[in-house]
Amino acid sequence: MTLTELKYIVAVARERHFGRAAEACFVSQPTLSVAIRKLEDELGVTIFERGGSEVGVTPIGQRVVAQAQKVLEEGANLKEIAKQGHDPLSGALRVGVIYTISPYLLPQLIPRLIARTPQMPLLLQEYFTVRLLELLRQGEIDCAIMALPLPDAGLVIQPLYDEPFVVAVPKNHPWASRKSVASEELKNETMLLLGSGHCFRDQVLEVCPELARFSASNDGIQRTFEGSSLETIRHMVASGIGITVVPKTSVPAHPDEREMLAYIPFEDPAPDRRVVLAWRKSFPRTQAIEALVAAVQDCDLNGVTMISEAAQEV
Repeated sequence: MTLTELKYIVAVARERHFGRAAEACFVSQPTLSVAIRKLEDELGVTIFERGGSEVGVTPIGQRVVAQAQKVLEEGANLKEIAKQGHDPLSGALRVGVIYTISPYLLPQLIPRLIARTPQMPLLLQEYFTVRLLELLRQGEIDCAIMALPLPDAGLVIQPLYDEPFVVAVPKNHPWASRKSVASEELKNETMLLLGSGHCFRDQVLEVCPELARFSASNDGIQRTFEGSSLETIRHMVASGIGITVVPKTSVPAHPDEREMLAYIPFEDPAPDRRVVLAWRKSFPRTQAIEALVAAVQDCDLNGVTMISEAAQEV
C-alpha cells in the first residue's frame, strides 16, 4: 500500500470517474486503474462499483476512502512538523491562488511578504478552485487563496476581503459616463463571460440574478461569448464586441489616457465576492499563515476593504 494509491482512490471517489481522476492526478487512466485494482486486491475489498457512466463507492469503500484522506493529511504533516521544530517561518510556504485573484493580488502581496519573512520562500500555483482543493487535500500545497463558496469541508477559513464587482464597457459605450448600473440592465447587452470551470463566472451568474436567468433561457440577452481569462475578455470589450463584469481589484487604480475601458459600479446592494485563505485543520505552521494574512492586509487593493474576522473551521 502506498500514499500514491491512496491519492488515486480519493480522487476517484471525488470525481466518480476514472478518466477525470487520472487527469487530476496527472497520470494515465490505465496506470490509475491498475494501482487501484492492486490496492483492492491487497485489502481484499471492492472499493468502487464499476460500470455505467458514473463510478460508485461501496459502503466499505466509503470508509476506506475516508481513512485514506486522513492518512494523506497526516503524511503531509510529517515534514511540516519537522520544520516547525526549527523555525515555522524558515521553510517554503506553498500557496495556491485562483486565476481571477492572482494577477491583481500577487504583485502587491509578494514584496510585502518578503519584507516580513525574508527567510520563508513562497511557492505559488495558479489553478481553478476545484484543483486547488484537490492539492490541499493531498498535501501538495499548504494553503490557498480562493473565493467563497467552497464546495468542501475539513478546512480552516480566514476571510481576507470583500471585493465588489463592476461593469466594464468600451469608452464609447452609452453607459461610460454613468454613475451606476442595475444588474437587470445587463440582459439587453452582449455579455462576455469566463468559460466553464472559472468560479468567477459562477459568482457573476449567482449574484446577478437577471444575468443568470436570461443566460439560461436565452431570452433577453442579445448574445454571450466566453473567454479564457479576464485579460482576454478585457481586450475583447475594448474592441467593442460587448461588455463584461470584473472584480474591483482588476480595475486600474490610476488609468492613463490610453485606457480603452470605462468601469461602472453596480447599484446598491452591489454584488461582490468574499476572498478567503483556506488551509487544512491539521496544518501546523500557524505563524506562516499569520504572516501571509498580515501581508495581504497590508495590500492596497484599489479601495477594497480588508476583513478583520477570525478564522473559522468548516
